[in-house]
Amino acid sequence: MSGYASGAGFARSREAFAATEQWLAGPGSAGLQLAALEEELAARGRELQRRLLQDHLFARAAAEPRLAAVTGPDGIARTRAERGQQVGLSTVFGGVRASRIAYRAPGVPNVYPAGELLGLPAGRHSQGLAKMVAIAAAAGSLAAACVQVRARTGCKLGTRQCQQLARAAAADFGGFYAGRRPPPGAGAGQVLVISCDAKGIRVRPDQQRSRAAALAGKAAPKQDGRLSRGEAGTRRRMAAVAAVYDITPVPRTAADITGPGPRRPAPKAAGKWLTASIAQDTASVIAAAFAEADRRDPARQRTWIALADGNKDQIAQIRSRAAARGIAVTIVIDIIHVSEYLWDAAWCLFPEASPGAGPWVRARIAEILDGRAAGVAAALRQAAASLGKAKRKTAGKTAAYLEAKAPFLDYPAALAAGWPIATGVIEGACRYLVKDRMDITGARWGIQTAEAILQLRAIIANHDFEDYWAWHLQREHERTYPRHYDLAA
Repeated sequence: MSGYASGAGFARSREAFAATEQWLAGPGSAGLQLAALEEELAARGRELQRRLLQDHLFARAAAEPRLAAVTGPDGIARTRAERGQQVGLSTVFGGVRASRIAYRAPGVPNVYPAGELLGLPAGRHSQGLAKMVAIAAAAGSLAAACVQVRARTGCKLGTRQCQQLARAAAADFGGFYAGRRPPPGAGAGQVLVISCDAKGIRVRPDQQRSRAAALAGKAAPKQDGRLSRGEAGTRRRMAAVAAVYDITPVPRTAADITGPGPRRPAPKAAGKWLTASIAQDTASVIAAAFAEADRRDPARQRTWIALADGNKDQIAQIRSRAAARGIAVTIVIDIIHVSEYLWDAAWCLFPEASPGAGPWVRARIAEILDGRAAGVAAALRQAAASLGKAKRKTAGKTAAYLEAKAPFLDYPAALAAGWPIATGVIEGACRYLVKDRMDITGARWGIQTAEAILQLRAIIANHDFEDYWAWHLQREHERTYPRHYDLAA
């Protein structure tokens, strides 16, 4: 469409600009301090932008040519045309109205060719406003996002509307990453690392997984009026988290980690890609991580490793995905997680707060880093033989853990190869993606909204938001206008 209305069509915009210019030059602003000037000018500037957008939309509507017939996506021709069909829109500048010609036929929905050309959204919130909501909702509470949107746009937004916009904004998360190209700079000499973990999110009672809900239904409080030790006041559903990243190997020795001298820096993570899901299970999230690894190394030219905390299901899924691809993936258990078991055993052998516990744990870590985990387990069983039943059981649990995880505790080989042996990246991902946002005071989540927020935070953490948003808008346009109209002049 061309031939928008002449300059007269923007008279209201010019009036707003003239009024602002007059106010700035007159006595009304002369005595104001900078803060007041900024606030007032921001409000007037937004109103000027709103009027410019409104005048532009009216100009386009006035210039829209009337066609003899329009065939809709259903193949039916609409020959009756009516001007002035308006729709209200909330935009980043405030509320406006878009007017277009409606083409009608009996028994079928109207079609609006100008709406497709303009890219009007399916709802009443503009794409720019939806983007603003997506970023704000990913960063803080939905209520805070509503306040922020109203302060910046003047548009009133309810929590439920914010929730719906956030869900819609994340709708294309899976498709975006499925078709994305490999990141630049991932050389063949780099090691590809896959890591996974899980973090609990407080959910509404009807949003728990079936097994957890059954256990919660059977649970009974131990005392009336307060929680006992070990009882939880809220029910959580685990969100699976995965990370894929590249590292340039940095060979080290056990002495570089436990020795008294300066410690050699660990390998640095590069090109981090994160994902998290509360709706899908661990197997699906690990499958997504392997898909990202496939995308980065389709020719299988790089070394693949996986870092885990010892969870049996995670290890089984990693092995299964690797076997399905016919690729060797070396699994390394996080040394920090191993040290937590050693501390449990230490408090069985030493009195509480004993200064001897720390040196004992550090000495055992040094042995394990030297490849002597089996010896540590055997010595621990021997030392625990004279303990009481409860402490002997705890110490035996640590020994059994070291024995069961022995295939994944080959730290000498991992250090010599220059690999990381701690899961700091995935721990940080759990904190950022999940805890920092999902654990805000009073939050009780539904699955759909929690999933959308996790996906939006992952996109932002991956520095992909702008690329994702452009791709998402294209998909949204295709869903709203699945077929172009057949226009007859």
